[in-house]
Amino acid sequence: MSLISRNRGAGRLDDLLPCFCEQLAERQFECNVLARSSRACYTQFNVSSSCLKDSILIERKERSRMSKPSETEMRHKQGQISPQSQMLLITAIGFGVLLNPLNTTMISVAFSRLQQEFQVPYSAISWLIATYYVASAVAQPVMGKLSDMLGRKRIFLLGLLLVTISSMLAPFSPSIGWLMAFRVIQAIGTSSLFPAGMGMIRSSITDNQARALSVMSIFSSTSAAFGPSIGGFLIQYGDWPAIFFVNFPVILISFFMSIKILPKDGPRKPIASGGLDLWGIVFFTALIVSWLFFFLSFEQGFNVWLLIVSLVMSFLFYQFEKRRKQPFIDVFFLKNNLNVCMVYIQFICVNIVFYSVMFSIPSYLQQVRHFDAQRVGLIMLAVSGFSVFVTPWVGRWIDKSGSKSPLIAGSLFVMAGSLLLLLLHDNTLPYVIFAFLSVFGISNGFQNLGLQTALYSYVSTKETGIASGLFMTSRFMGTILSSSLLGAIFSSEFSTQRLHTMAAVCAVISVAILVLSLKMPSHRPQTPYAE
Repeated sequence: MSLISRNRGAGRLDDLLPCFCEQLAERQFECNVLARSSRACYTQFNVSSSCLKDSILIERKERSRMSKPSETEMRHKQGQISPQSQMLLITAIGFGVLLNPLNTTMISVAFSRLQQEFQVPYSAISWLIATYYVASAVAQPVMGKLSDMLGRKRIFLLGLLLVTISSMLAPFSPSIGWLMAFRVIQAIGTSSLFPAGMGMIRSSITDNQARALSVMSIFSSTSAAFGPSIGGFLIQYGDWPAIFFVNFPVILISFFMSIKILPKDGPRKPIASGGLDLWGIVFFTALIVSWLFFFLSFEQGFNVWLLIVSLVMSFLFYQFEKRRKQPFIDVFFLKNNLNVCMVYIQFICVNIVFYSVMFSIPSYLQQVRHFDAQRVGLIMLAVSGFSVFVTPWVGRWIDKSGSKSPLIAGSLFVMAGSLLLLLLHDNTLPYVIFAFLSVFGISNGFQNLGLQTALYSYVSTKETGIASGLFMTSRFMGTILSSSLLGAIFSSEFSTQRLHTMAAVCAVISVAILVLSLKMPSHRPQTPYAE
């Protein structure tokens, strides 16, 4: 009985054991599932935490990037523009600025033709030269002031408009007086372009400003160098009106580029009652005209009354300007800077000689030697061409030794060129004349750069603006005096003898230039951009 019971108990245990194992396996599977689920949750938690950290870092970087201005924005805030935009800006302004030197030298080949057209003596042509530069001397500082008040882009476009009007009307002038009037409008227009353009370059280009100004200098010097050649070609094939029509392509290029490229003007500033020295401008104009009448009267003899009037006007102008808070000509600046005054006097003398040669030789070659206008233009290329050629070499010399030595060398070239003109005669070969004129070109390259560098070495950065303005005024004064000299010498006729008289006067002036160069302080120049 007990055996049977045992067998039955063993059978029941055998039946329960598989069931227990099955349940144990299920519990183990559930534990494994839970373990996997826990690990998955932990992994998912780590991934989520990592993604959250990455998201926070990305958001912080994005906020930092958004708060930090880009390179373009930094340039805009600092008044800088990209190099490509800088070159486009310089090109747009350069095409406008070159109109002044181009029209200055281009018309020199047309003087003989204008005398024939209007049946006037050379004294009338000298007035055509003088009125242009009187208007330029007065208009340039005035337009510079107006560009600061009304907007540089507005004044620049106004200047292009005035040049357009004058170039359209001048070819149809019924008399020499009307031609003078239209040339005055042209002078005001071209004088508006330079100060407005320089102002935009200074405000828009804060880095490599010297390079930008050197590019502008290339525009001016190149147009001046090729002006006589262009003028000679135009007169040969299109008569004298062509020298005005040739301005239109240059004006159109500058106008359309200026509309799209030049920076927009800010709000207009009110024109204060004392902002423009109007009475100073009137006094200055009357002063220049009185001295013009005095010098042009030499043909009839020495006019004492005109001399007295000119001296009185000079005294009144000085007394008036020294009492002005914002004078047209800062006489106190001149009084307190003797070395600067010497630079201005030397620059006036240099321009008397340079423009006397530049304006007289073309008429001499056409009227006395009977050369055609195209040949005259090629010969005159010697003056401006050699000036452009030697300027880089002179610049390196000035960097090494200062301005004094190059200015002395330039003075000797002026003297040599003046004396060589005394050797000209009615049969001098064209290539010899070209060689003689190249000496003046070399001297001009020495004097222009040397005097400008010397000027900046005598003034501080704050005085650079007024010093540069008076430097340009000195150039205009020298040109005006040269027109007076030419009017007095060649008033009745052109001849080799009268050309020798002009050369002798230039030789005397060259002695004064040499003396001023020798008295100049000897030191290395300082750049005007540093205090």
